[in-house]
Amino acid sequence: MREPTFLILTALAAGPRHGYGIIQDVATLSETRVSLLPGTLYTALDRLTAEGLVERDHEETVDGRLRRYYRLTSAGVEALDVETARLRQLATAAETRLRSIRPRTA
Repeated sequence: MREPTFLILTALAAGPRHGYGIIQDVATLSETRVSLLPGTLYTALDRLTAEGLVERDHEETVDGRLRRYYRLTSAGVEALDVETARLRQLATAAETRLRSIRPRTA
């Protein structure tokens, strides 16, 4: 799973979000390393919807503009859980190897 996808799913794990809310949450989660453009986000949401990981939750009009909200499906929760475990395992392996090459201090 690519990092932007992981971050989109993570943003939606907090509850339904509209597009701009997802963009803001991804920037916050990544400490501004990942900056999604609207076209990129909606392409990803379309793909994630087709894969059954995300679905539309509801729509509302705010200041004359339509906001479409998305949420995780149960398959999306499972995919995020599996990817989180995979990343945790990789981080643990990296930490173990780094400990072996770091100088020891008394």
